[in-house]
Amino acid sequence: MSLNLMILGDNHLSEVLTDKFSEIEDVQVIDSTSPLESNIDVVIETTNLDIEKKKQQLQSVERHVSASTLILTTVLGVTATEAASWLETQERLVGFATFSNLDDIDLIEITPALQTKAASVDHAKEVFARIDKETEEVEDGVGLVFPRILAMIVNESAFALAEGTASAKDIDIAMKQGTNYPLGPLEWAEKIGIDDVYAILVGLNRDLGEERYRPAPLLKKLVLAGWTGETAGQGFYSFQNRGEKEKVR
Repeated sequence: MSLNLMILGDNHLSEVLTDKFSEIEDVQVIDSTSPLESNIDVVIETTNLDIEKKKQQLQSVERHVSASTLILTTVLGVTATEAASWLETQERLVGFATFSNLDDIDLIEITPALQTKAASVDHAKEVFARIDKETEEVEDGVGLVFPRILAMIVNESAFALAEGTASAKDIDIAMKQGTNYPLGPLEWAEKIGIDDVYAILVGLNRDLGEERYRPAPLLKKLVLAGWTGETAGQGFYSFQNRGEKEKVR
């Protein structure tokens, strides 16, 4: 069955999803700069850090597409239930969580809002199956499971780096050799996007109000500077190198 699909968002995940769905023969990816129309079957929305922008984008989508259009939205910084609450037709929204390194990931986590119909969840699974991704349905919560846990590990590593406990390289070596992680947490964060890690922590801190989710100030600095990892060409290691240069001046 052919599918008309639009992907919204000005981040790397949006670009990667666009590339992957464009390779599927029976999927027509509609240019995100085109006017939204009622013949769109699925909209995938990917804004994470700017929640007000995400809200406006989802509400704009709803005004233009049909009431039966499936809406998939990332829930790295907000719950699916909150995102659905912004809409009039709430039962067709399904949240999902992943990072932009989709070639390294077999699984995408999805979650229904409290308002979501079961048929919408089934449809979401079918959509991601078209790009050969398995889906796991989990309970609704900011960041869902693996993105949330990974963000917490990165956050603690950022605190350790900023406090001078160890260098970025030594933190990554310690975690790889001490725990058999495939990547060190800081190099992992650079690969998946420091901005998405920060979005999860901000969302958890906002939603749950607990100190343990407070983002490390270094993470915020890197995001504000645009040093968000591999895509930007700068991240934790550039910060470390900058600090070392300042020491020898």
